[in-house]
Amino acid sequence: MYARLKLFLPLIVFAILAVIFYSMLAKDYNPQDLPSALLGKQVPQFSLPELLTDTVMTEQDLPQQAYLLNVWATWCISCRVEHPFLNSLKQQGVVIVGVDYKDDKAKALKWLKDLHNPYSQVIFDEQGSMGLDLGVYGAPETFLVDKHGTIHYKHVGVVDEKLWRNTLEPLYTALNQ
Repeated sequence: MYARLKLFLPLIVFAILAVIFYSMLAKDYNPQDLPSALLGKQVPQFSLPELLTDTVMTEQDLPQQAYLLNVWATWCISCRVEHPFLNSLKQQGVVIVGVDYKDDKAKALKWLKDLHNPYSQVIFDEQGSMGLDLGVYGAPETFLVDKHGTIHYKHVGVVDEKLWRNTLEPLYTALNQ
């Protein structure tokens, strides 16, 4: 009897996986909707150099208005895709603070020189300590932060026109009023 049951084991496993997959699709599952324990909390304390000036920055040096906190790196292909759109947001007056995550400083400086700098400040997180405190899974990740330093939204992946218009811009505008 057990030998016969073993024949159906792959079919049973497939049926279980199919039910799990279907239930995730039915819930509008989006793998980019990763929860963040920091929503509604302050940007974690940090003391790291600013990439361009080497001055030490802390959370006290962050903008006193709503801003995007964008985690990026030169080794990140998606960050290269996202970068031109961030430049266009800067031209529209959107304040973006960059966190250069686990990166090579010389490559990061060349990146910003060649591709232009959309950031008002760039925190150089060479060891990834700030990224760890932010709960970063990788790059790019973007946080929407209010003037008091409270995180209101987290996005994993590329920020593009659709995400900006449908999600980030309404929140950003509301936080700046």
